[in-house]
Amino acid sequence: MFIILSGLAAIIPMSFYLFIIWKMDKYDREPVKLVLANYLWGALGAIILAIIGSIILTSFIQIFIRDEFGIDILGAVIIAPFVEEITKGIFLLITISSRKFDNLTDGIVYGGAIGLGFGMTENFLYFISNTGNFSDWISLVIVRTLFSGVMHLVATATLGAFLGMSKFMNKPIRVILGIFGLSLAMLIHSLWNLFVSFESTLLLGFTFMIASVVIFFSVFKLSLKNERRLIFNELYEESEAGIIPKYHLNLLSSPARDKSGWIDERIREPYIKYATALAFRKRQMRLSSGPSKIFYQAEVDNYKNQIAHLLSQVNYL
Repeated sequence: MFIILSGLAAIIPMSFYLFIIWKMDKYDREPVKLVLANYLWGALGAIILAIIGSIILTSFIQIFIRDEFGIDILGAVIIAPFVEEITKGIFLLITISSRKFDNLTDGIVYGGAIGLGFGMTENFLYFISNTGNFSDWISLVIVRTLFSGVMHLVATATLGAFLGMSKFMNKPIRVILGIFGLSLAMLIHSLWNLFVSFESTLLLGFTFMIASVVIFFSVFKLSLKNERRLIFNELYEESEAGIIPKYHLNLLSSPARDKSGWIDERIREPYIKYATALAFRKRQMRLSSGPSKIFYQAEVDNYKNQIAHLLSQVNYL
């Protein structure tokens, strides 16, 4: 029964956080399968590699340091952030090759998914290893659900954001931004572990994590605002050409597009989907070269035709 409770306490909150982040990406929502693949990597692959890496590095350090308390602090503040952020970030390097991963918002979603998956499994391991009474277990669940698990979300989403931002930049810049994002993720992780390692700095740790979450959501909202601007700018040419009615331009790039009444309900959802995809594909085409540019050009042409077909059915053209 205790293991079942621990499983539910680990799975339900992290899965709920994942759903919230996925839903927040309202303008070009990521494929569920790809988001879940990143979540499962964090929950399984990253955890296994992190355990192996931590054992190897800790064993090496024990050759030089004998003090058990010193090793524990070093493991929490240096080894864990270093190993875990690398193992979590590995899968982002695979995900970034997807044509669906193309901007800062996408990086936040995929990185956040990995971090939440990692936090879920780590929380479960902590919950089942709790040797105190039930009230201690409840306290542990609350702290790890509201802070430790969220720390993994914020840290890996930070790396994802930098990778997404650098997607269409030249290779040296991509490498620099990737290293910077990874370093920042490790720093967030390290500071949290440092603060909660001592009772005297525990309150500072909670304050630091709350501030990190506020910054995280602020950046997320700013990125979504930029996506709205992107949709408007990229579809402006189509509105001028008569492919998209001019009065639809502001609607398609705002939350008002989800309300009924501005277009025939039979085509509203596919129309929004095709118009949004068209906007993002136009940007990707402009920033790409070679085979990718050819692919995106074909996508642009396809979405224009799909939109024209939809609107012709309701006499909008």
